[in-house]
Amino acid sequence: MKYVILLGDGMADHPIDSLSGKTPLQAANKPNMDLVARQGRTGLVRTVPDGLPPGSDVANLSVLGYDPHKYYSGRAPLEAAAMGVHLAKDDIAFRCNFVTVTNGLMEDYSAGHISSVEGTELIKSLMPLMPGGRLYPGVSYRNLLVLKAGAEAVCTPPHDIMDQPFEDYLPRGKDSELLIELMEATRPVLASHPVNKKRIADGKKPANMIWLWGQGGAPSMPTFQERFGLRGAMISAVDLLKGIGTYAGLEVIDVPGATGDIDTNYAGKVQAALEALTHLDFVYLHVEAPDEAGHEGDVELKVKAIELFDQNVVGPMVLGLKESGEDWRALLLPDHATPTSLRTHTREPVPFAMMGNGVEPDGAKSFDEDEAKMGKHGVVEGMGLVRMLVKCEN
Repeated sequence: MKYVILLGDGMADHPIDSLSGKTPLQAANKPNMDLVARQGRTGLVRTVPDGLPPGSDVANLSVLGYDPHKYYSGRAPLEAAAMGVHLAKDDIAFRCNFVTVTNGLMEDYSAGHISSVEGTELIKSLMPLMPGGRLYPGVSYRNLLVLKAGAEAVCTPPHDIMDQPFEDYLPRGKDSELLIELMEATRPVLASHPVNKKRIADGKKPANMIWLWGQGGAPSMPTFQERFGLRGAMISAVDLLKGIGTYAGLEVIDVPGATGDIDTNYAGKVQAALEALTHLDFVYLHVEAPDEAGHEGDVELKVKAIELFDQNVVGPMVLGLKESGEDWRALLLPDHATPTSLRTHTREPVPFAMMGNGVEPDGAKSFDEDEAKMGKHGVVEGMGLVRMLVKCEN
């Protein structure tokens, strides 16, 4: 038996007036996701346990079958693992976003989705400002800083404070002064950097500040094979998911052209997943684009991202599984909702659908938030999804 999780990050949403009261999932043309729902069994899943923030880190750990209360130490340590950055026992890793701040407001949590090439140049210019720290360029705006301090500070994700006064959300707590000093020290260097001058000249948003958040030390967790007896792979463009895969002992597959945005290499991800299933039991295929559109508050872009995920990932994956000659089951879901009206994550249960060998259809007509409320699975906990997939619990 082969098992696949197809995850469209942040696909779930709220009803939107410009879509005649529909959610993006309801408004999108997504025949393949609807087919999974019609031929499968549906429900709602709580991916964010009580007492934890509704981040992709917490939610994806949960979907993969790990209790975030037990194994979650912060977002940045997971991304460090994906980047091959070893964390010593006393190291604290931070996500280091390039952001755009304008007139005291957090204008853009991603500095206009700055390219990785541009970001790397900017990171090089900031390294002299980080005494005792290790600064690493990542994908686009997502970078990493490792310090020997900073654990005792409360930090806020920049995507949670779009268009709000950023000074109201600077780090707080015992170690906050150090972090604020580092963040502020980057501003004059970035303002005068040729990369930013060119971006401004080209009408793009400059990366005029770093924002530190998501800190934590290295977690310790059993492998996915130890937990479920399955050898698997993780396919994603973003370091967070790659890091989760690394700690879970999954084969982390890098796909050329995978960007973490709407222009990602969908076909390459599908090809890599189907090839992985020839020698592995399980694949977790993650696409980031719907979440990015939600953070941008762009309704049309989110509908388009969902449609591209349906057309270029869900459809080809289901067809490939059917043509493989193997028994298989697939699980389709978002990790959390990212409502375009809020531009950040929320914690309500999200729709899921499971189809394949041994799964009895429950009469669902489509894959969306409302239809899932009537699904035969009811409301389940995220940490139980993998076991449901493997045991085929109808």
